Amino acid sequence: MRYRLTFIAGLAIGYVFGTRAGRERYEQLHKAAQRIAQNPAVRNTAESAALSGRHAATRAFGTVSAKVSDRLPTSVTDRVRSLREQRTYENEDDWGTSNT
Repeated sequence: MRYRLTFIAGLAIGYVFGTRAGRERYEQLHKAAQRIAQNPAVRNTAESAALSGRHAATRAFGTVSAKVSDRLPTSVTDRVRSLREQRTYENEDDWGTSNT
């Protein structure tokens, strides 16, 4: 979902800039965006934000699981437990995503 939203936003922004400013301005904006994206400080900040988000999601998952686990049917809790045990990635968090 996040990638779709990013793609759609990029299309909309590209369309607006392209129709108003022309190809030359688009190329200038594209180069500036690439320089910003390749900046080590920006990359480190983005990685730190992603890691913080993963940690927050993991804590939230633990809190919610602790509060509602006794209210879920046994089949659901057994399935979640078996999925956790099947994970093979070392850096994976409780949401099934790895730190890439």
